[in-house]
Amino acid sequence: MSTAPIAWLSLAGGALAQDAGAVISALSTNPFTAEKVVWMAAVGGAVTFAVTAAVTLIRNMRASSGTLTSARERNARLAARLDRLESLVASDDQRIVVWQPGESDPFVAGMLDEASGVPRSPSRLLAFGTWLEARSATTLEHAVERLRQQGEAFQVTLPTLAGGMVEIRGRVAASAPVLRLRDLTGEQKSQALLAARTEALLGELDTMRALLDGLPAPAWLRDETGALVWVNAAYARAVESESGDAAIAARAEFLDAKGRGQMERGRDEAGQSRARLPAVAAGARRIFDVTQISVDSGSGGIAIDVSELENVRQELGRTIDFHARTLDQLATAVAIFSADRRLQFYNAAFRGLWDLDTGFLEGNPTDGALLDALRAARKLPEQADYRGWRNKLLETYTSLDAREFWWHLPDGRTLRVIANPHPQGGVTYIYENVTERLDLESRYNSLIRVQGETLDNLSEAVAVFGSDGRLRLWNPAFESMWGLTDDRLGDSPHITRIVDREMLEPDEATTWQQLVTAVTSLADNREPVAGRMERDSGEAIDYATVPLPDGGTLVTFVNVTDSVNVERALLDKNEALEQADQLKNAFIQHVSYELRSPLTNIIGFAQLLSDPKFGPLTAKQGEYVDYILSSSSALLAIINDILDLATIDAGIMELDVSSVDVAKTVQAAVEGLKDRLSDSGIALQLTVADDVGVIQADERRLRQVLFNLISNALRFSDVGGAIDVGCLRTGDGIEFHVRDHGCGIPEDMLDQVFARFVGRDSGSRRRGAGLGLSIVKSFVELHGGTVSIESEEGVGTYVVCRFPGAPGALEHAAE
Repeated sequence: MSTAPIAWLSLAGGALAQDAGAVISALSTNPFTAEKVVWMAAVGGAVTFAVTAAVTLIRNMRASSGTLTSARERNARLAARLDRLESLVASDDQRIVVWQPGESDPFVAGMLDEASGVPRSPSRLLAFGTWLEARSATTLEHAVERLRQQGEAFQVTLPTLAGGMVEIRGRVAASAPVLRLRDLTGEQKSQALLAARTEALLGELDTMRALLDGLPAPAWLRDETGALVWVNAAYARAVESESGDAAIAARAEFLDAKGRGQMERGRDEAGQSRARLPAVAAGARRIFDVTQISVDSGSGGIAIDVSELENVRQELGRTIDFHARTLDQLATAVAIFSADRRLQFYNAAFRGLWDLDTGFLEGNPTDGALLDALRAARKLPEQADYRGWRNKLLETYTSLDAREFWWHLPDGRTLRVIANPHPQGGVTYIYENVTERLDLESRYNSLIRVQGETLDNLSEAVAVFGSDGRLRLWNPAFESMWGLTDDRLGDSPHITRIVDREMLEPDEATTWQQLVTAVTSLADNREPVAGRMERDSGEAIDYATVPLPDGGTLVTFVNVTDSVNVERALLDKNEALEQADQLKNAFIQHVSYELRSPLTNIIGFAQLLSDPKFGPLTAKQGEYVDYILSSSSALLAIINDILDLATIDAGIMELDVSSVDVAKTVQAAVEGLKDRLSDSGIALQLTVADDVGVIQADERRLRQVLFNLISNALRFSDVGGAIDVGCLRTGDGIEFHVRDHGCGIPEDMLDQVFARFVGRDSGSRRRGAGLGLSIVKSFVELHGGTVSIESEEGVGTYVVCRFPGAPGALEHAAE
């Protein structure tokens, strides 16, 4: 027991006694008063309290001296016990960490072997990241945090960075969080490693099942008996089950028995089998790539839907075939080499271009071998360094861009070769035969130059405007006509800016506005514009626009002043000639009518004179009367022909169309000429086909045609000669043939035989007025027929008249 409190009490009591003595001494030397009595009472109370406190303190100190001795003894016993417990903890190869309430630092006891990887330093021990992997350290830190804050117990086994295994347990003991670490060795370590491996495998299995369950492809697992033990959600949907467990319970198979049997038969030594099988998934028939792995403990499989892939593959196959057929129809040679530089495809044009053996090409030769074969056949361009040229060409396989080559072959052909590398390897060669194109370009350039020179030397003004209305091409005549310069036209001005409107004459301004509208019109159907422009100077200019296929417009200007003047003169002259012709026709018609009346009287009186009833005539008188009759009849025939032609010219000739017996009409025409034939000693041979039948015609005009033809032949036949007259039916009408064997018609007069008043002398005699064949042609054409004539001098003349079976309703004769 300590003596300090007792000493302190002794000193305090002595001081109080001295103070009290001093106070009493002072009071005894002075008389007593009330205040002195109070002070004396207070001092006495204080002394009494001090004495009592001192006595009490002495007693208590004596009592606590025994308690303190007992506490010291207990403390010694606890310290010894703690030492024994620490020794015990250390002997068990473990380490304990205790966090006492109210203490900032934890209590750490025990020791672990350094081989375990757990550090001995308490500070490093609690820095878990220094001896555990980051993931394990994070897990332990979170567990310790929950233990200290929530009292949540835990137990984990973690590997250390040194390769050891440590079992860590955390729990709350006597309101203090306790962490115990134990090093696992031997069988415990093996068990811990096995447990960790098992946990990892279970995690991997859960992950794998979750992955498979998220796949759209059906997947399944079977045990060693072949029964389903697990299926994913896609499998359940495919077999139309509510869940995977329901599919397993219902033993719903995704593949049919045939498909499962095929998978079993296709299994290789490693237990793997793959096949592309059809299956019904969710009520629809699809194509699947099925993969199945079999092991001793069971099997697993997955089916990937390749229906779309199969469709795409088939479509790709069809597309490739179509492209191959298309390329085979091209005139341009195409060859495709694969990544290994072997010929993969060629078209017919390629085979025809190089004329190579089909067997050689089908053997898929390399690009280099093909080039060597072509060089051996002298079909490649001659090269001084063939090997270098060949290697440079083959560099295309390592190139990124297409390359172009020009080959001038020994046979004179020129090829444009395009080598296009494929991104995945290989090269496509395109051999374009440009021989004709180069020739065409050369000729085209020559033609352009010729056309340019031609345009520049044309007297007509020519201008070509594009679809945007700008001037593209012009010639010097255009500049001269409108007073333009190259500086103004050189920048391809718009048609609205070529000329100055204020300087144009009124007619020119109107014309130019029409041209602007024609050139800049956006109408779907552009129509050509043409017209004539009269200038104040008297010039007449014809203009015209021609829409071009490319949307442009060609504009031409022709100065037709001279032509217009000549045309006007010709029109005046033609008008005068027409008036003269009308006057001629009127005169002939008038004169013919005036001659016909007295001529009729002459013929009538001559007939009376020749009639014996009115008295006899002498022989000489009778001869004269006969001359009068024959001359009058000939003159009357001429006048009648002139009247017929005048009627035709007047357009008032009408045909009296009826059914005409062709044979009788021919015979009647011949009968009218028998006397003249007899007098001339000319024989007439008539040939009429049996099937001529009838035609629709004017009988009188038809007989007149035949009469004129035979009369004309009679005039130009020699005495004792012959005339051939024939008639036959053709497919759509009747043909009349008249041939004489007389003097013929000169070739230079054949074009005039049908003209009016054109006659010929035969020897010393005048033969007719020249109206017979003109009448024939007019009447035949009035019937809608044609006339042709052939003649040779000294041989004779052959005339053919063709009448249609039913002539058209012609109201006017042909001129």
